[in-house]
Amino acid sequence: MRAKVPSRIYVLCCLVATVLLGGCDSLWKKERPEALARVGDNYLFKEDLAPLFGNSLSKDDSIAFVTDYINTWASNQLLLDKAKINLPEDKLKQFEALVADYRTDLYTRAYKEALVQQVNDSTVNESELQDFYEREKENFRLKEKLVKLRFVALSKDFLNKVEVAERLKNFGEKDQNVLDSISVQFRKASFNDSIWVTASRIIDEIPPLTFENVEKHLKKSQFLNMEDDSGVYLAKIIDVMEVDDIAPLSFIEPTIERVLLSRRKLDFIRKLETDVIDEAIQKRKFEVYDKTNKNSNDEG
Repeated sequence: MRAKVPSRIYVLCCLVATVLLGGCDSLWKKERPEALARVGDNYLFKEDLAPLFGNSLSKDDSIAFVTDYINTWASNQLLLDKAKINLPEDKLKQFEALVADYRTDLYTRAYKEALVQQVNDSTVNESELQDFYEREKENFRLKEKLVKLRFVALSKDFLNKVEVAERLKNFGEKDQNVLDSISVQFRKASFNDSIWVTASRIIDEIPPLTFENVEKHLKKSQFLNMEDDSGVYLAKIIDVMEVDDIAPLSFIEPTIERVLLSRRKLDFIRKLETDVIDEAIQKRKFEVYDKTNKNSNDEG
């Protein structure tokens, strides 16, 4: 049940909601903004609410929204006034400093991001990737096993399991064509054996494979034929890299790319900060006063 609203506020909210939804041009074009409420010297204007209205609001919902908004705004203003009167002076100074710092950070961060976007070059060439990899490869030691494999998951009642297994092992051109032609019958399949996959991801795809038996089954050139209540899992292991091996470039390339782009962004921002200070010094808009020298001169 909707709480009762003072009749004067309700009539005002009805008028505001009607104007905001109906778009009465004559009212919007007034030179002086129309105030909806006042708390002390602070005013809430009709134009402050315009961006908050969605097209989907009904008239009744709009009235309720305006009423709630005005009451919330007034409550916040009144509590803010009381806080400024009743809070200790040192606490008020602390909050004002925090607000000023946040405002500065908000503006400067947005400006830096805008400049970064203007000059943004999100491409990293192969030479950059290779150079970084060679310099930092000792930092790219594997934390888990990597595997290259071909993989198929079949239902338990699939009729030609032996043929699929043989074609997955051999994987000549004819084998590939046959497997592709019947792949719609597979529960899952992956024939791209040129990419490195983590052991944990393979365990997710092959439930009978676990962290306890992974060392036994994931070995180079081995063929897996495993099953559970859900189906049969066939996989040909092409290659394996062990924990503490240096990760191949192809596997960590996305990580290196992110690092290089992040460094490029930081370098740009550092240069921007240096340039803006240099420019201000040249234009005499920025000075640092050496009070130590001044004091020593005064003493002399």
